[in-house]
Amino acid sequence: MSLITWNQSLSVNVKQFDEQHKKLIDLINKLHDAMKAGKGKDVLGEILQSLVDYTKQHFAAEEALLQKHGYGDYEKHKKEHNLLVMQVADIQKKLKEGSPVLTQTVMTFLKDWLSNHIQREDQKYGPFLNDKGLS
Repeated sequence: MSLITWNQSLSVNVKQFDEQHKKLIDLINKLHDAMKAGKGKDVLGEILQSLVDYTKQHFAAEEALLQKHGYGDYEKHKKEHNLLVMQVADIQKKLKEGSPVLTQTVMTFLKDWLSNHIQREDQKYGPFLNDKGLS
């Protein structure tokens, strides 16, 4: 069973970012499935690394477009991204050190952060970018 299921309430009405958000959801679900199946640290580490890498690509794409178009809450948005990157890097470090960090609590954190960030912050830029001709 998926930890997060994509639905229209998560759409920002910008196709590029909706597709990237779907990919992030898929990666979180894969990480969750691997954790539940008791996969080894290497497999979990590999999936977590994929999530980290893709998240950085997504954030860079979002930030570049928001900055290019002069989005008013750009700095606040970027700070939220930076905070998540630091938190996930800490989780990754603990996993590499052998700590059993990929618990249901961590998975719930990732799920809640992504869902809340999309619904509270990303959806704010949707109409802004739509007005700039992006959909």
